[in-house]
Amino acid sequence: MDKMSAPIVLATHNRGKLEEFRRLFASTDVHLRLDDFSTEEIIEETGVTYRDNAELKAREVARRTGHWALADDSGVEVDALGGLPGVNSARFVSADSWENSREILLRLMETPWAKRTAMMRAVLCLASPQGLVFFSEGVVEGHILTWPRGQAGFGVDPIFSVDGDTSLAEWSQELKDRVSHRGMAVQGIIPIIQQVMAL
Repeated sequence: MDKMSAPIVLATHNRGKLEEFRRLFASTDVHLRLDDFSTEEIIEETGVTYRDNAELKAREVARRTGHWALADDSGVEVDALGGLPGVNSARFVSADSWENSREILLRLMETPWAKRTAMMRAVLCLASPQGLVFFSEGVVEGHILTWPRGQAGFGVDPIFSVDGDTSLAEWSQELKDRVSHRGMAVQGIIPIIQQVMAL
């Protein structure tokens, strides 16, 4: 197995995502930095699954930086919409997260609460410059609210509820990190990273 060199490069240019991942890894010795190789899109996300897209990004960043890389792909799957928007969550009808959330709400206007079930899914891919890859997945189940609530978070956080009452955008960052799909995926990848670092 390839020995891991520090730091691990996070396959994103989004500093907000870097801060989120740093919080999620705060209890570990893992050091993350942004992929500052380019300000352009890392690679076109042509995969048909979260796993595909996460692997595309992780492999590309590992190849061009010479460091281990960590990438994620995530989305929301709404049961009443046949699993949409799924892997296309970030670009469902627009690149704007509010427009995507609004489209989900519009399509569910006549849908009763019991059928507004949904899940948020995140897949992480850890890749080495030599081509090794490891995966971890996190899923959280909930409902789509009838209207956005809260100012925190991003993506569909204002319309997604785990407890059936409050949105993720109303939760404290600490609480959200403990139960979020991305938080669960990170908990799954941590033992893998620690194993590789120990070699």
